[in-house]
Amino acid sequence: MKLSKQDIKSIVMPLAMVIGAVLCRPLATVESATHNMLTPLLIAAMLFITFCRIELREMRLSIIHLWMLLIQFVGSIAVYYAVMPLLGETVGQGAMICVLAPIAMAAVVIGGMLGANVTTMVTYSLLCNLVTAVVAPFILHAFGNGTCTFMGIIGRVAPTLIAPFVVAQMLRYLWRKAADWVAARSSFSFYLWLVSLVLVMGRTTAFIIDTEADIIIEIELAAIALVLCLIQFKVGHSLGRALGDVVAGGQSVGQKNTILAIWLTLNFLDPIASIAPTAYIVWQNFVNSYQLYRLRRK
Repeated sequence: MKLSKQDIKSIVMPLAMVIGAVLCRPLATVESATHNMLTPLLIAAMLFITFCRIELREMRLSIIHLWMLLIQFVGSIAVYYAVMPLLGETVGQGAMICVLAPIAMAAVVIGGMLGANVTTMVTYSLLCNLVTAVVAPFILHAFGNGTCTFMGIIGRVAPTLIAPFVVAQMLRYLWRKAADWVAARSSFSFYLWLVSLVLVMGRTTAFIIDTEADIIIEIELAAIALVLCLIQFKVGHSLGRALGDVVAGGQSVGQKNTILAIWLTLNFLDPIASIAPTAYIVWQNFVNSYQLYRLRRK
């Protein structure tokens, strides 16, 4: 039986995760040799391809963007106060960062594959990451070690998210044919995402193996990440359904920039709490694989 492209996409994502987990040690070595720059470069290239499709004049703020920001910031504080009295400070911080983290850089690409309005998601991706850079330092100052700054976060976001957007829009303005040529090959971004997924899973697995923490706390952090992942995708889908774009709502609320979340946790919260966003990587990619599978079935 001949497999369609959609069949292949629904299979290769979990396969990439397995490969990354099995080859965690050599992959972690490769990432270290490149000073952890390989994954951000792949994501920046992937976003550049997607951003070449975007018309700047079509980008508009909408009520769905404001609701998603409200869920992110108010929800992160609410989750902390709900979890911390039951499971302790470390698990509370892990839960908080899983909600506080902004939309993933790759969410736009996955959302486009699933049929979302890419312009809506690009607008929110830029807005969410910029607002997070402003608001997150206040939240992390209150619940962490108090050293997080706007420039610290924007320094992590700008090279991967803002720079590809600016370059893509300049190319559209200065050399429209070249931008259209890149945009016509947007499916290539999926394969860049697969490579970055293998690398991220390798680093994730190595990190979990090397972390010296109580096994009960590790299980609690992984479990709370799973619960929050499913809840956020569900809330996002419900919000998107009410406002006219189910996929954009689900991916924008549910798919998190876990690389940034891990960095924030290691630097400004209890480092052990970073197991939660680390596990979130696994859960959100299982959700993405399932969604691609359902799309193929339909």
